[in-house]
Amino acid sequence: MTKTPSPAKPFLNSTKAVSLAAALAAALPAGALADSAKTVYGADNRLDYYEAPADMQVLADSVVSLWKAKHVSVTGDKASLAHANFGEALNLCPSERFREQPLGAFCSGALVGEDMIMTAGHCVTDEAACADTKFVFGYAVKQSGGKAATTLPAGEVYGCKKIVKRDLDKPPSGFFGTVISVLANITNRMGPDYALIQLDRKVEGHRPLPVNRGAEPGNGTPLFTIGHPVGLPLKVAGGAAVRNDGPKSYYITDLDAFGGNSGGPVFNARTKMIEGILVLGGQDFVKSPAGCTIAYTVDQNKGIGTGVTRLRFLKDAIPEIPAGKYADVAVGVAVDASETRREAKDIPTVKFD
Repeated sequence: MTKTPSPAKPFLNSTKAVSLAAALAAALPAGALADSAKTVYGADNRLDYYEAPADMQVLADSVVSLWKAKHVSVTGDKASLAHANFGEALNLCPSERFREQPLGAFCSGALVGEDMIMTAGHCVTDEAACADTKFVFGYAVKQSGGKAATTLPAGEVYGCKKIVKRDLDKPPSGFFGTVISVLANITNRMGPDYALIQLDRKVEGHRPLPVNRGAEPGNGTPLFTIGHPVGLPLKVAGGAAVRNDGPKSYYITDLDAFGGNSGGPVFNARTKMIEGILVLGGQDFVKSPAGCTIAYTVDQNKGIGTGVTRLRFLKDAIPEIPAGKYADVAVGVAVDASETRREAKDIPTVKFD
């Protein structure tokens, strides 16, 4: 489906929308989502955990959501996640997917070592921000008709010990920052965006995910990502590929992603190995003619694309995991990327004048 927004209708960025909603939903932090907006390309391929193929569920078990420490309460052996209602927070139209689900996470990440999380550099900006972040496993809808787990075993919550390695070329804010970003993109000078975090203890019950240490993906390589769009419960999104492998620090894809997906792992759909970190993209939301909010959607081959930081900048700092210690999937065995694709006919169409 194609949605072409009227120039007279202002775009919505999920970060700003959720920040405004926080006044009504105190559980959700202002500025909760990382500031890199994303877009839906073609059909919306996002799946809840229970809808994903079994092998992708295994990978998803090693993906974390990032939360502000004050929004995670641990009492005894239970942890509670403060959250807001997605539909209410963004004034979503009735047809929007996942509108009744909770949101509250601000970024995503992947377990790549026994106590190491890989995420985006703009998600964890310094040691103080790291100390103020909780890394939570299991925030997902795990059965049809079920609700997202916002009360979890306390053991699924981890803290930050230190930043192992981090990089981010962040331009000034405002108009001049935008100009600098555009010029950096055009001249192929935009730098990488990543962070490796050592947790406060070794992770139990989850295995590290495999990373590709060999040749990087080229144009047309099929991909999927796992993460927490808009701070929602975990989603798997496939039916995508590398669009442009030219930029030196990242490659451009057509993955369906939103603010909150930032820091999430991007997998090769053939090998099931991580190929990079989802870090940037286009617009999240737009107002419909009815005045409510819908996901911004363009044709599969349109839009600016979703940017993924290359692993070349950090793979040497990721510990090599012995065979048999990775998440228990057949690494290197082909996956049918169409398994994570939703057909356009299954998705409501919104037509703009």
